[in-house]
Formats: sequence, structure tokens, C-alpha cells
Amino acid sequence: MYRFKTLTRFASPATHRATTASKFTPTLSSLQHFATSGDAAAPPLPGLGPTKKTDKPRVVVLGSGWAGCRLMKGIDTSLYDIVCVSPRNHMVFTPLLASTCVGTLEFRSVAEPIARIQPAISREPGSFFFLADCKGVDVKNHEVHCQTMTDGLQTLDPRDFKVSYDKLVIASGAEASTFGIKGVKEHAIFLREVHHAQEIRRKLLLNLMLSDVPGVSDEEKRRLLHCVVVGGGPTGVEFSGELSDFIMRDVRQRYSHVKDYIHVTLIEANDILSSFDDRLRVYATNQLTKSGVRLVRGTVKDVQPKKIVLSDGTDVPYGLLVWSTGVGPSSFVKNVDLPKAPGGRIGIDEWLRVPTAPDIFAIGDCSGYLESTGKPTLPALAQVAEREGKYLAELLNKIGKAGGGHANSGGDMELGSPFVYKHLGSMATVGSYKALVDLRQSKEAKGLSIAGFASWFIWRSAYLTRVVSWRNRFYVAINWLTTFIFGRDISRI
Repeated sequence: MYRFKTLTRFASPATHRATTASKFTPTLSSLQHFATSGDAAAPPLPGLGPTKKTDKPRVVVLGSGWAGCRLMKGIDTSLYDIVCVSPRNHMVFTPLLASTCVGTLEFRSVAEPIARIQPAISREPGSFFFLADCKGVDVKNHEVHCQTMTDGLQTLDPRDFKVSYDKLVIASGAEASTFGIKGVKEHAIFLREVHHAQEIRRKLLLNLMLSDVPGVSDEEKRRLLHCVVVGGGPTGVEFSGELSDFIMRDVRQRYSHVKDYIHVTLIEANDILSSFDDRLRVYATNQLTKSGVRLVRGTVKDVQPKKIVLSDGTDVPYGLLVWSTGVGPSSFVKNVDLPKAPGGRIGIDEWLRVPTAPDIFAIGDCSGYLESTGKPTLPALAQVAEREGKYLAELLNKIGKAGGGHANSGGDMELGSPFVYKHLGSMATVGSYKALVDLRQSKEAKGLSIAGFASWFIWRSAYLTRVVSWRNRFYVAINWLTTFIFGRDISRI
């Protein structure tokens, strides 16, 4: 709200004339597009126009995920103005998102506001955050075409605007893969955003309360309280572990009338946690089974409102369906007119540049190496995105210090060493104070891999230190402590 109140200040013609002497005049006057209805007489402008040579160059970042936020955090704001365009105004600490679904953590503990990650966005006159989706990229004119987000509110009409860039960083992430299976988008819930976790929590608690109503048949109780998770990767396994803990430690005490009806099923086409060491996968399977999670090997053929159908014809009734089968290119990435890497991601070279588009870079889950580089596509992991963001921030700072920050400049500049990714290992919790830690650099490599309570302690310690701010570290630590002492909150808010 503060940002939009600030923007409307510049909609008045009188104010515009008073600021024409300022070096930021092109930026501020262009924001008349966001004028309130009371300023209807002022002609709307299309957005942020090109910067002048006397202005700081502008870096436009599309997305506020791991890659985009790490980039913005590392950008030298004395060299660049930053404009972030994203449909959310925060970064989600995804490794802990599953814990919020069952009340182990509060939602705000895993959300870090963009303005805290990069304060210049709310302080510098040439830097902004726009709550919007990018609809297209005009490579020739160095512009991105955007549309504001309204969250479906009937009282607000989406507005189209343009933002000129000197350097464009596409960090728009990916979308959950549905493999074209009918009914997934309509009936399943993905676990990628805070609002997904909120929806899962509300539906889970609603089903618990509805199943306790007099007159509900035993068959309907079993359906309502059947939580099905599709996908045996780290997210699916961690969510299943959190659910089993919630059932064993909270539901059985506070919903004693229906405690024998609730159960969890994890469906995976192959082996769970396929990237982990074989010994760890066996441990995870045994631990989940011991916790009451039913493991089913199969492929989903169809998703209906109250049941899913497997490829062998088996019907699986459900009350809550969580879909966690990996990610693929988003509709924006598919439609943008840029070269593509194998798998449909935006193609990049060793320096994370889009070779055929001057001043455009792509990082995170939306990007992949072009075949001409001879490098394999990196996995869609937070640690990959974070390190790409860090590397690109240092590269852009180097370019800016050498005078190549403005559009169409610095094309022949020596960029230095290309980006190199080194895998640090994988971790996953399986519930009951147990976790897996696999520190091998690849599935074929040798290295340390451990499981059990010690791994759970390492998992929590590592993620607590990786939470972006001290504010959220404090929230997470307090949430863990209160959950341990008092149990999980079961209020449906």
C-alpha cells in the first residue's frame, strides 16, 4: 500500500511540473499511469521509459523466487536502479513450506518481504516493486509488457504497462507438472506457494471437523480423512512425514472420535527420493511405513472430484489431494520469443546470458543451458537458483563498474569465469524426528550419507541458518519451540 500511495503522488500535473528539474523526472512522471480516478484528467503514460546516460542504468528482475531475490540482494544499488515485477511481494522459503500446512510453523515464518531483501526498492526514487505478471518481452525496444495482479477482485481492473530495461533478468521460475492428466488443476493442490499451504491447512482441518458431524457414514469419514500425496520427491516425502506427525501427535488427542479413520497415502511411479543414496531410500521407506504412511507404486490416470484413478484401474478415494510431481516450463516461458534449451526452458550460455538477446539473462528454474554449450540442464533446486543469482549479481556489478550497465553497452566486455555449479548435497525429513542427509555431489559419487535423529538435527540447523533474515530465524525457532511444548495449532482461520 505504501508504494502505491507513493506512486499516486506523482500523478498530479502540478507535482509533475514541480519535479521536472530532477534527474528522476522521466521515471516519476511515467508513473502517472497509476493515477487514481480523481486524476482522470492527466493523460496516462505507458510506464517507465528508457533511462538516460546521466541516470543509473535499470535492472528489471522478473520473479521473486530464490534466484531473483538472491540477485536483488547482491546488486550494488549505487550502480543500478532495480525494478522487480512479480505476482507476489515476498520470497518463500520453500524447504519449510510443508511444515506450515499442519501448524508446525506459522505462514509468515517462511515468507520474506522483497523490501527487506533489497531495501532500495522502497527507498530509492528510481527503484520499484510492481505486483504484476510479465506478458511479453520486446527485445528490440528493450521493454517488458506487464499486467497488474488483482487476485480476482471484481472492483479492480488489471492495468497494462511497460517497463524499459537496460539489463533484464528473467527469474520467473517454473510451474508444477501435471503431465496433461485430466482433473489435476481442478481438484489437486500444489505445494509451491504460501497460499497453497493455507489452502491445504484449511481443507485438512475442515475435513476433520466435517467427519465428526453426526450422520456421516464410515465410508465417507474414510474418504474425507484420506490424504493422498502424489509424487515421491523431497517435497512429497516431507509433507507426508509432517502429516504423519500431525496425525500421531495432535489428531489422535484432539479428534479422538475419528482418529482411526485418518490416514496418508503416498503415490509414486518409481522409487521415492530417487536422487538419494539407496540406503537412505530404504530407511525413508521403512520410517514412513512405520509412521502409518501407505506407499503405493503407480501412475495416476485420471483425477476426479472425490477419487483418483490409477493406470491399473484402481480407484483411490480422497478428501485431500496434494500434487508434487516436479516442475516444468511456465506458460510465460513457453510463449516468450527466446531460444529454448532442452526441456523447454529459456536457453542460456555459460555466463547465464540469452545469446541472441542483448542485455537479457535468465536464472533459476526457468533457464537451462543451450545444447551448444555441451552442459547438462541443472536440476530445479533452490541451491542452484540461489547460486546463479549470486553469480549474476557479481557479474552485473562488474559490468556496471566497467561502464557497461546501460542498454547495448558492454557487449565486448571480458566477463571472466563462467558459472560453475557444485552440488552441496540433499536433505529431507521423514517425520518422527528423523531425517536424511546425503552429501554426495552426484548419485554416482561417493560421500557421506546419514539418517536418523542426528540427520534431523542437522536438517533443522542447516535450514535455520539458511532462512533469509534474522527476523524469520527468530520466528522459526520460536515456532519450533512452542510446537514442541504445546503441540500444533489446530485453529481453522
